[in-house]
Amino acid sequence: MPRGAPAPAAAAPSAAYECLNATDAGASLNEPIPTAADKYALLPAFLACRGLVKQHIDSFNYLVNTEMRNIIKTKANEKIICDADPSFYLKYTDIYVGTPSIEEDCVTEAMTPQQCRLRDMTYSAPIMVDVEYKRDREVVVKSEPGRGSVLIGRLPIMLRSNNCVLHNKTEKELMGKGECPLDPGGYFVVKGVEKVILIQEQLSKNRIIVDTDVHSNVCASVTSSTHERKSKTTIVMKNRKLYLKHNTFTDEVPLVAVIKAMGVESDQEFVSLVGLEERVQLMILPSLQECMGMRIYKQSDALEWLSSKIKSGAPGTSHVMGGGGRGGVRGAKVYGGGYRRSKVDEVREILANLVLSHVRVVSYDYRDKVCYIAVMIRRIFGAMLDPSEFDDKDYYGNKRLELAGQLLALLFEDLFKRFNSDIKRQADAVLSKTNRATPFDILKCFRPDTISNGLEHAIASGNWTVKRFRMERKGVTQVLSRLSFISALGMMTRITSQFEKTRKVSGPRALQPSQWGMLCPSDTPEGESCGLVKNLALMTHVTSDIDDEPIVQVMHALGVVPLQSIMAAELHALGTCLVFLNGNIVGHHRNPLRFAKRLRSMRQRGIVSEFVSVHVSGGLRGGKDGYEMGESRVYVASDGGRVCRPLIVCDKGASKVKMHHLDKLRAKEWTFQTFLNKGLIEYLDVNEENDSTVAMYEQDITEMTTHLEIEPFTILGVCAGLVPFPHHNQSPRNTYQCAMGKQAMGGIAFNQLVRMDTLLYLMVYPQKPLLTTKTIELIKYDQLGGGQNATVAVMCYSGYDIEDAIVMNKSSLDRGFGRCIVLKKFGCSVRRYANRMADRIANPHEDGERRGGDKLSRLDSDGIASVGQKIRNGDVYVNKQMPVNTRDAIDTTFGGVPETRDFYRDTPLVYKGPQTEDAVVDQVLLTCNEDDYLVIKALIRQTRRPEVGDKFSSRHGQKGVCGIIVNQEDMPFSERGICPDLIMNPHGFPSRMTVGKMLELVGSKAAVLTGKPQYGTAFWQKGADVDLVDAFSKMLISHGFEYNGRDYLTCGLTGEAIASYVFMGPVFYQKLKHMVLDKVHARARGPRVVLTRQPTEGRSRDGGLRLGEMERDCLIGHGASSLILERLMQSSDVFETFVCSRCGLLAHFDFTNRTPYCTACRSFENIRDVRMPYACKLLFQELSSMSIKVQLTLKDGA
Repeated sequence: MPRGAPAPAAAAPSAAYECLNATDAGASLNEPIPTAADKYALLPAFLACRGLVKQHIDSFNYLVNTEMRNIIKTKANEKIICDADPSFYLKYTDIYVGTPSIEEDCVTEAMTPQQCRLRDMTYSAPIMVDVEYKRDREVVVKSEPGRGSVLIGRLPIMLRSNNCVLHNKTEKELMGKGECPLDPGGYFVVKGVEKVILIQEQLSKNRIIVDTDVHSNVCASVTSSTHERKSKTTIVMKNRKLYLKHNTFTDEVPLVAVIKAMGVESDQEFVSLVGLEERVQLMILPSLQECMGMRIYKQSDALEWLSSKIKSGAPGTSHVMGGGGRGGVRGAKVYGGGYRRSKVDEVREILANLVLSHVRVVSYDYRDKVCYIAVMIRRIFGAMLDPSEFDDKDYYGNKRLELAGQLLALLFEDLFKRFNSDIKRQADAVLSKTNRATPFDILKCFRPDTISNGLEHAIASGNWTVKRFRMERKGVTQVLSRLSFISALGMMTRITSQFEKTRKVSGPRALQPSQWGMLCPSDTPEGESCGLVKNLALMTHVTSDIDDEPIVQVMHALGVVPLQSIMAAELHALGTCLVFLNGNIVGHHRNPLRFAKRLRSMRQRGIVSEFVSVHVSGGLRGGKDGYEMGESRVYVASDGGRVCRPLIVCDKGASKVKMHHLDKLRAKEWTFQTFLNKGLIEYLDVNEENDSTVAMYEQDITEMTTHLEIEPFTILGVCAGLVPFPHHNQSPRNTYQCAMGKQAMGGIAFNQLVRMDTLLYLMVYPQKPLLTTKTIELIKYDQLGGGQNATVAVMCYSGYDIEDAIVMNKSSLDRGFGRCIVLKKFGCSVRRYANRMADRIANPHEDGERRGGDKLSRLDSDGIASVGQKIRNGDVYVNKQMPVNTRDAIDTTFGGVPETRDFYRDTPLVYKGPQTEDAVVDQVLLTCNEDDYLVIKALIRQTRRPEVGDKFSSRHGQKGVCGIIVNQEDMPFSERGICPDLIMNPHGFPSRMTVGKMLELVGSKAAVLTGKPQYGTAFWQKGADVDLVDAFSKMLISHGFEYNGRDYLTCGLTGEAIASYVFMGPVFYQKLKHMVLDKVHARARGPRVVLTRQPTEGRSRDGGLRLGEMERDCLIGHGASSLILERLMQSSDVFETFVCSRCGLLAHFDFTNRTPYCTACRSFENIRDVRMPYACKLLFQELSSMSIKVQLTLKDGA
């Protein structure tokens, strides 16, 4: 629930549990859910309510509706005042974000995402504000409620958010706007390119983390984060003494000195805050003695001593981190008066606002902060006595996910402060002049480009730079992958970590038990990013911020004693428990378990938000004999970025969700939100799951069970959910399929034929898989398809099927198996220049013979290739010409801009494609972009059929290339005349252990025979309505096949029966984007580098094949000296030069005397002709230029 939004209405207990308490309605109301298929109805309801990318859209909506308003209402940003005129001010009263629009010819029109993609524009909306300011002596109020009156910039709009034109549109309306109804949204369109802001994984803010530092000292650290500033505070136990580390101090400072500076002068009071146990006093005694040795007894002594430890130019001494002061100008003085305070006052300010900045200090009353430090000290002592008290940074309850809304909020606030700084600077410059002719109007100084360009550039480049927080991140945004529908969907759920990828550390990469149900255990890339790039599970939701104040009031009503009312000795007394809210201490409670139970009950009844979590954590308690286990702390969380998932609530050994509830859901009388409002389902985050007992299936429920899984297969993500029977495969195979499924060709969207993407791979005949999963139906993957059902025979056939190679049936390829279309976009813009000249598209038939020849034969009279025209490598598709002079002014005395041939040079756009293949011009688009330049785009289509070397893959990570294409008459066939499309080598099964592929073959065969798709969903083995292997086998037997899927085959070459039965049936195969035509490369002679005269490098530049150092070492080992000479010199950069045999230096050819000449010896004699690599000769010359003499010793016969 967004901050500032009203809390949900409290449902009456009778209303909330009306269905559960209806005992007089008959036994049917309490009837349990009989099968897993009945409970499955909750999943589509959840996705209709939340959606796969709903967290991105919720985060962006929270930014637009709440966060931006909070930013302009903060004290630092709300009001701008001027140093030159104290009476002048500018105040922001409200902010609004409109709908995406564009202004053309002084007319504002609505804009759609498809228009932005085609016209290379940014899908953005105006940011409008209401202002109140002083003009001369009058107060001017500019206000338009609901719209805003003054433009301050443009905000890129996330697709499907509340401000998007696609919001709440029907399927028919979406198709009318050129959009695909299956497209989930959640991304931006910037300069015509689809960009997605990846979810960023961060450590929790405002939480105490107890760990060891690099010197193995126990420390407790807190990363404080507020709107104004971010800082990290660490308390470390070093040499049995406590020290505080903060970046405003030059060195570690004794903690007791800091406590005394905060007003706690009595050592007894400080010890009482930490704990009165004897062992606590012994552990804290060395720190007290150190402070006494430094003669620090009073607050003034401590402040005076700490003032000598402040860094010069520290953030607290002259500037607030994040800006502050008057008018919210970035870099304004902390104290607002333009003068520097004393060092003691600076220490006070640092302790109040920078050290543990998330703990509020009012009027320099540090009591709350001292109590927080006491808790940190006690956590350190507890960890020293019990190692289990250390925190795990990789535990997912200690992680928070930053979504698009939070990242854009940081950027917007930084740009807004820069915007205000520019306004203030201009106001100071104008108001300082006394002889002004006209009243100063501040609105004329508004420059919307500051915010617009800043946001657009950040999303386009992916570089997030916020100077206030010293934040510089790269790769925050990425281009949305449109290789397939599943690759785009998988990218929306991807999580990236800021951890260094090159470090070979296993901890952050390991699969944590706390990630169960929250993150997909299979979907992670191979290589250096393994385990650092993760994906959300199917039913995971990421929370947004919720207002704290209503929750605090509820906590006080439930018996939490406020911190201000607690005496020092009561802070850690027996029988009490501290209660935290988002890292801050609220107070303490006598019965933590009862408090947590009541708060959860209020959450289930809708009194507090469903995303508030509460959990009880154990620790060390002071007892009579030192320490004993059992001290509890209650943590309540309502902050954003927590991962949570819905679970069914269980009570008294039974699920609260009954059969009649699901009947109402199917009848569309209830929605998923209804289940939440009635307390039948609730969201749990990682920490609260530790306090819960979750049953996997209904038959596993006991009296102690608190929750029931909705569906076990939802622990997987969208990519892993495509794999049938993944629980029968070896784990790495599922990971491989998650990567390859994103590269599989198929349909990418319903609007794929009207898109003009840079590169599109489309399958000509995509099919639905015969053996499907529930995930495929949920994400509607079956409506687009990503492969084809191939009849596969598992047998050895020729020698062309070793190492996972595939034998393919030529007739199957003729019928369209594996056929695909490759669409590439080429284009240019027709620019205008400052000297009134412009590019032009010339008619190729005016003087085509002289300039063009056959390369211009594909063009129409307008200079652009026509749709449907065949085109080959090297052909021109746009006959563009540029002005020779684009800077100097053109003489237009005798007319307009010259159009003669002499003023232009040819810059044609040439098609670069495979040498041997023809392509077709599929579409040509003429439009204009934001700068009003003419844009020409041509979509070139190429149809490809599979060939030897193309890559294929099943859904079980079994990839292989096409080894040979065999005529159908040579392929084996069954007694029913069925001939396989593919032949797979059986040696691919034993080491890979992909039993799921065998089950898929049997299940698909049963689906063909029964005429309906079968299901291979993960973990559905315990339900009654599940197609198990036995059921598949019975289907095969009933249709006259062998129960295990084997067939009797006849050899196509000899006509004899094959000696053994062959495992044969349909398997869903994917054609991957890796094709031979895009990779094959060879050359004899070709272009060379001008400097070294060696062949160019790379396939795109028609480069040579490199013989590297390791290849050279192999040839040396074989003694093939002539081959080495040929490869490294004769076929590369052989060069004939002259060397003086007397001095050993290079000579040159004297054209006057027609003979070589040595300048060092000044002689025409003793000069020999030598062949060497040109790069070697170049090296000698470069060394000579640095005064390094290189002499060559020539042997006889040289």
